[in-house]
Amino acid sequence: MLTIEERIAHMTLEEKAALCTGEGPWRTTPVERLGIPSMVMTDGPHGVRCVTDLDLIVCDSKPATCFPTASSLAASWDVALLEEVGQALAEEAIALGVDMLLGPGVNMKRTPLCGRNFEYFSEDPYLAGVLATGLINGIQSRGVGVSMKHFAANNQEYERFSISAEVDERTLREIYLPAFEMAVTQARPWTLMCSYNRINGTYGSEHHQLLTDILRDEWGFDGFVVSDWGAVHDRPAALRAGLDLEMPGPNPSRVRAVIEAVRNGELDEAVLDKSVGRILRIVDRAAATPKGGDFDASAHHALARRAAASGMVLLKNDGILPLRDPRRLAVIGRAAHDPYIQGGGSSHVHPTEVSAPLDELRQLLPPDATIVHTPGYPEGQDFDQALIDEAVAAAEQSEVALLFIALPAYKESEGYDRPDLDLTEQQVALIQAVSAAQPRTVVILNNGSAVTMSAWIDGVAAVLEAWMMGQAGGGAIADILLGRVNPSGKLAETFPLRLVDTPARINYPGENGVVHYGERLYIGYRYYDAKELPVLFPFGYGLSYTSFAYGNPRLSTESFRDVDGLTVSVDVTNTGEMAGAEVVQVYVHDHEARLGRPYKELKGFARVYLEPGETQTVTIPLDFRAFAYYHPTHRRWVTDDGAVDILIGASAADIRCTLTAMLHSTVELPSTLNRESTIRAWIDDPRGRKVLEPLLSLFQAQTVTLGGEDGAAMLGMDTGGLPMDMPLLVLLHFQGSSAPPTPEEMVDMLLAQVRD
Repeated sequence: MLTIEERIAHMTLEEKAALCTGEGPWRTTPVERLGIPSMVMTDGPHGVRCVTDLDLIVCDSKPATCFPTASSLAASWDVALLEEVGQALAEEAIALGVDMLLGPGVNMKRTPLCGRNFEYFSEDPYLAGVLATGLINGIQSRGVGVSMKHFAANNQEYERFSISAEVDERTLREIYLPAFEMAVTQARPWTLMCSYNRINGTYGSEHHQLLTDILRDEWGFDGFVVSDWGAVHDRPAALRAGLDLEMPGPNPSRVRAVIEAVRNGELDEAVLDKSVGRILRIVDRAAATPKGGDFDASAHHALARRAAASGMVLLKNDGILPLRDPRRLAVIGRAAHDPYIQGGGSSHVHPTEVSAPLDELRQLLPPDATIVHTPGYPEGQDFDQALIDEAVAAAEQSEVALLFIALPAYKESEGYDRPDLDLTEQQVALIQAVSAAQPRTVVILNNGSAVTMSAWIDGVAAVLEAWMMGQAGGGAIADILLGRVNPSGKLAETFPLRLVDTPARINYPGENGVVHYGERLYIGYRYYDAKELPVLFPFGYGLSYTSFAYGNPRLSTESFRDVDGLTVSVDVTNTGEMAGAEVVQVYVHDHEARLGRPYKELKGFARVYLEPGETQTVTIPLDFRAFAYYHPTHRRWVTDDGAVDILIGASAADIRCTLTAMLHSTVELPSTLNRESTIRAWIDDPRGRKVLEPLLSLFQAQTVTLGGEDGAAMLGMDTGGLPMDMPLLVLLHFQGSSAPPTPEEMVDMLLAQVRD
């Protein structure tokens, strides 16, 4: 077999250009005379959506396991589980003849209104990165590739094909890129998919800084970059930026554009050769995994059930759950019979089977238990009081009412954003009426992101967030309601009290083709911490049928260098009567930093399973990046000397232990002082303060009175201290001396000492 370099040398310009454009909607272009096969890719964030006709972009897909969506998997905080799901996805891809799955999506949940949030993991970049790494490792361990998406700042469906996300570099680096960075450096995805939108004015498909400078030169990405379907606007510009494969195909005009650009000198053929080489490396890698055979649908359905249960979050429980030998149940809601298992759009899977909660409850309850089912709400947007009356009558005659409430597809899907965070008018009225008639009411929610509940939550006995739970979610709900499984999910996103409280409320959705990320670093819990705003349910929150105690917190050292990191340990005890899992979360709070930082940030976590009375020591390592922030002036990650708090908790709002350590920074930064720098900047700069110290006492003694001895009184201000925000040069001019050196010469001499 010819090497990649030899194949490139033997290819014509026309063949190279064709290879960089898809042969069809789901295949790369083969070059048969050189033994280069086609590679098949398909949507697959939570299931293999392999279409029955690879020449059609939309048609029926082959049966495959529909696993829980990303928002559900994320709430498990279980990296090993995601690896296991990834392995199952790869097994199905192999059986269905697929080389590469288009996923996972690791974009941040900037606003809960994003219609595609069900495909994304979290509002926190660290959590999203760890979970994405686990899923990718699982898939690729079986010889199937992934295409991690959508790179970058694709955080809304509104005008997603064209809108420009205006985001400063620090925010981009600390919030919107870290999940991609972690997965690229730790899981090495075969490919990465660019986003439709523009980032600071430049389309993601043409963004050289993202696709080449950061992705390849900084992070060492060695795969190829593929466009989202229809995301390319200027094919030669996209190639120059680092986008290798345009999808979908066929697209003869784009192939001709590449050929003409090379021939007229607009595109260096060496650039095209690089893209060809990247594609060939992945095509070879995919071809090394034989395709075909079968997959164990029954085993994968059982895994989907376990995964769904792990991600379900018990939000409220007055003690009604788990249900104890119930005999008369009212099961209300269309979603009990017709379960809401996944979201709409490109990720929609043809499931191998579907477990309905109503059927699963009937199967698990004793034969003499009576279940009365009513739909509760219509399929569409109409309001039907008769359905509510019917549900109330059923609830009154039962021991407990189980309300299955699914957010309808017209309110949440790929392609459009949500108009609000509310359930439908009928659903809210239904919950209120049923809970008024039957206080023992449990609400089971199916939705892809946060919903508001203030209108009804006080009247119900329990709330279980079941998400878009995949094809086996009905069984998982029954397992939790009946106590066969102890709920252990924790929210990977904050549930706000009101839409108006959310971080991006003022800036979303943008206007005139631009959306400003004006909240900067402060999304999710970072924002609610900074504003000290109450929330409905905090990030990391979730109840259990048991209880956990934290004790004996300790650090590996009380003083450490940033490059050495720190290890956090805590003993966790199951103090209840049922075995269960707890997620221990570690947040870092920086006491001192050159730039403003969120109050705390998640930097580590561990999931631990404990039998009743059992104690285990949980150990969580923290590395350099756990304490660093991105400094846009120096264009690098930095740390600062000083105290840092290590916060150990069960959620972002439930901190159980706090420890403090002294961090010693090893980062040496060049001085950025200049003629216009303020007194504050000089004092904050370690070298600047040292050379300025001899003058500080003189300045304090001769601080300008702004009008003589009575100047302060006349201006109504305190001029007794140093004017910290006045440039040093201006202060020297105000001193009024005409003798040499001049103020400019003095500042230049001080700057020279700083730079020696």
